[in-house]
Amino acid sequence: MNQIDTGRFIASCRKEKGLTQAQLAEKLNITDRAVSKWETGKCMPDSSIMLELCDILDVTVNELLSGERIEMNNYEEKVNENLIELKKKDENNMNKNTIISTIYTITMVIGILVCCICDIAVSGTLTWSLIVLSSVLVTWIASFPVILLGKKGVFVAMAAISILIVPFMYILSILIKVNEVFSIGTIMSIISLVFLWIIYVLYYRLKERKLLATGITFLFAIPFTILINSTLSKMIGEPVIDIWDILSVFILLIVAVAFIIGDYARKNGYL
Repeated sequence: MNQIDTGRFIASCRKEKGLTQAQLAEKLNITDRAVSKWETGKCMPDSSIMLELCDILDVTVNELLSGERIEMNNYEEKVNENLIELKKKDENNMNKNTIISTIYTITMVIGILVCCICDIAVSGTLTWSLIVLSSVLVTWIASFPVILLGKKGVFVAMAAISILIVPFMYILSILIKVNEVFSIGTIMSIISLVFLWIIYVLYYRLKERKLLATGITFLFAIPFTILINSTLSKMIGEPVIDIWDILSVFILLIVAVAFIIGDYARKNGYL
């Protein structure tokens, strides 16, 4: 299995079907730049659209991964070869991620130990280091799945943050003895989590159209900004909106429109 061979095979099959890169991209609801990247061997088609791509090109997934037409008598052999290659690739990625995640964890532990030692040396007991400990622990739990599993770990990380954020705010408010940390922090965290989940779903659904996903994200940021300001105004007496908020909304709107126009231009071959 070779990305360059697969790319050349996609280009060849596309031309056999009389399709341009833009036409193939339109059928798959992706950008022609994504097709170009496949055909130049820079990346492989995403698994979510691989079956649809094969249907359009009238090839099997096995042939697509092999980068060539396969005779029936060699079909099973090629299937086994591709499965072995995929397994090796996954194992190599996992080994690399395991090393990185181990180094990351060790660094975190060393940092916590240093803070605790310094705290005990100065205060005679654990005081401010408990804040560091709880913060680092939550950060580690939320980030470790992404470091270890890559994109596959994003959902786990999001779920971990969603579960831990409220207890963390409660513990933090106790440690620093400020009740407002829990009340205000929890509400702000929940609003932020909703926004993050929307972004996650958005990028998952539009993984081949990142410009559009980014533009919509900036659009969603506008009502969430207003919601956060409105919530804060009720809790701490801040103005609902001021000149800087208006400026922020205006900038978000401009950036959102720019990304959406960019996506339209790329999808239609203008970029």
